[in-house]
Amino acid sequence: MKTIDALLAEGVAGKRVFVRADLNVPLSGTTITDDGRIRAVTPTVRKLAEAGARVVVASHLGRPKGAPDPAFSLAPAATRLGELLGTDVAFATDTVGESARATVAALTDGRVAVIENLRFNPGETSKDDAERGAFADRLAELADLYVGDGFGAVHRKHASVFDLPARLPHAAGDLIATEVGVLKKLTDDVRRPYAVVLGGAKVSDKLGVIDHLLERADRILIGGGMAYTFLKAQGHEVGSSLLQEDQIPAVREYLRRAEEKGVEFVLPVDVVVAPAFPDLRTKAPANPSTVAADAMPAGQMGLDNGPETNKLYASKLADAATVFWNGPMGVFEHPDFAEGTRAVAQALVDSSGFSVVGGGDSAAAVRILGFDENAFGHISTGGGASLEYLEGKTLPGLAALED
Repeated sequence: MKTIDALLAEGVAGKRVFVRADLNVPLSGTTITDDGRIRAVTPTVRKLAEAGARVVVASHLGRPKGAPDPAFSLAPAATRLGELLGTDVAFATDTVGESARATVAALTDGRVAVIENLRFNPGETSKDDAERGAFADRLAELADLYVGDGFGAVHRKHASVFDLPARLPHAAGDLIATEVGVLKKLTDDVRRPYAVVLGGAKVSDKLGVIDHLLERADRILIGGGMAYTFLKAQGHEVGSSLLQEDQIPAVREYLRRAEEKGVEFVLPVDVVVAPAFPDLRTKAPANPSTVAADAMPAGQMGLDNGPETNKLYASKLADAATVFWNGPMGVFEHPDFAEGTRAVAQALVDSSGFSVVGGGDSAAAVRILGFDENAFGHISTGGGASLEYLEGKTLPGLAALED
């Protein structure tokens, strides 16, 4: 995989460089609530601009339906990128149309532009190779070189991620190189004990990674909404908690295999419950209480790990040489149910091992709860991409960057 430094050594001054970034940031109206992904790609954009390239930054944001939707405009991200770079960033109001062509044509050496949300064009995400390729052809007209640096999208076979690199000389940006280097530490030469913390809403989202990690991890700690399917599989009442009944047979099989292989599976011993899901807009008190994980009352919803579970999980992470964490332990956006997620984050900060926060909601939680990002070994920009890499899958966006 060619590096951006190798590309720079060949010379990029005066050339149009298409940077496939991941600017898929959460928005409240037009206000960015977490700019971590924009900050992550800024060094690559700055490096190219300082070398005299004419930088064309592209990304998706959210899931528009293949047509322009103001709610998913990249305009706020373009403004924030300009603030981080300390320079004006031009913005094209379409992807491959008149505005994009004119904006790119107006770039001078060392200047940067962002084109509008790639998913406003149906060709970006099309499953039809010809339609996707046609969109990639039009994107290729905007550039001379391609740099892939949107790690959060490399598991997608999309036009700008998979098809476009085949049409232009290409290289991996610094962010992707860093992400892949970190993930290799979780797969190729792991320091042990190796502990994995998995949370989030659904067991089904994590089936593949659990299956893969049963061959590699020493301990797997389960939290979040997915924990209640595990507790139900053990025969416990889970009240009105999130539950995937259809996944119970798979979960029972994982528990059996873990015991057979000597992998320690750690589940909550107590949980914080409430009568209903909390109001995340007003953050109104949710009437929480703590109960034993094997004695949840009917009509109560599990929404966070309890204090004894927090202590247990901290003890299981204390001596780990390698920790991978993906998925919050509870509804961390509400103060009544944030302690489980906070406790895992603090345990990683306190650990002397190499800790990786696997993107997505986990990365957002670290920032929202006020932790210093530098206290962790690495905070990934791609939750889904990280999980698929750990499953051993071939990621289209990485395969496309191979020479």
